[in-house]
Amino acid sequence: MNITSNIAGIIMGMLEHDGYTEIQRNELAQSLGCVPSQINYVLASRFTPEQGYIVESRRGGGGYIRISRVKGDLGAVLMHVINTIGSTLDEKTCRAHILNLSHQDILEEEIATLMLTATSDSSLRLHPQESRDKTRALLFKNMLLTVI
Repeated sequence: MNITSNIAGIIMGMLEHDGYTEIQRNELAQSLGCVPSQINYVLASRFTPEQGYIVESRRGGGGYIRISRVKGDLGAVLMHVINTIGSTLDEKTCRAHILNLSHQDILEEEIATLMLTATSDSSLRLHPQESRDKTRALLFKNMLLTVI
């Protein structure tokens, strides 16, 4: 197992109990025998809003990083996703959102498949390339509002 998987596994373990954890990046890096930038990489790649996480950083004396898993009722989780999207959404990020919601059993498999198909570049091929991400964001947000 590589160091990034180890770091992610340790953070996931910390999240198990309460759904959130606070870490000090330098201390965690030192205890794992890695550099702090590896902790940053794991947070940026494995604990993203698309994957259902909120990462907050507080700098300064005794600063920390707080990682929390978005949980709650269906409406709260879907509203979190809607609020993280913005006015444009590329196909890869949209796919990550849909697969995460499906893995959390928030979306049924058939609904997830339908959303993946509807938001794909091939389904939006009649739209000019420069407007696809904007159309995809609107389409996906409206689909999520329908699910709520």
